[in-house]
Amino acid sequence: MPNGPGLKISATAVAELNRQAAFTGSPGVMHIDLLDDKCGEGWQFIRIRPGKNDGVPLARADGITLYARQDQILLFQGLKLNYFGDLSGGGFLISTPKGAEPSPCGSGFRKLSKVQ
Repeated sequence: MPNGPGLKISATAVAELNRQAAFTGSPGVMHIDLLDDKCGEGWQFIRIRPGKNDGVPLARADGITLYARQDQILLFQGLKLNYFGDLSGGGFLISTPKGAEPSPCGSGFRKLSKVQ
């Protein structure tokens, strides 16, 4: 499952996931969640945590396995996880997939019933 069935992971995200996993004592294992966004418009990338957290493998790349809840696997199709960092900090970013629109109140997205 290199880079997963639907989730792509950039090289910078892989490096940061590996760094965080090692720092938290769970080398090579991280978990990602999508939760309801603040205004109920769709889904929002909220957190990446160490460990499996009762998840199933979603993607593997260069020494890291990213887990997610079984009921969220299809929500990750068409997404790309990236990491951006500079001297003032950094953070993960998930791209808006095809067939979706960004949420007006945050970094969430809502899948459209028809691709426009």
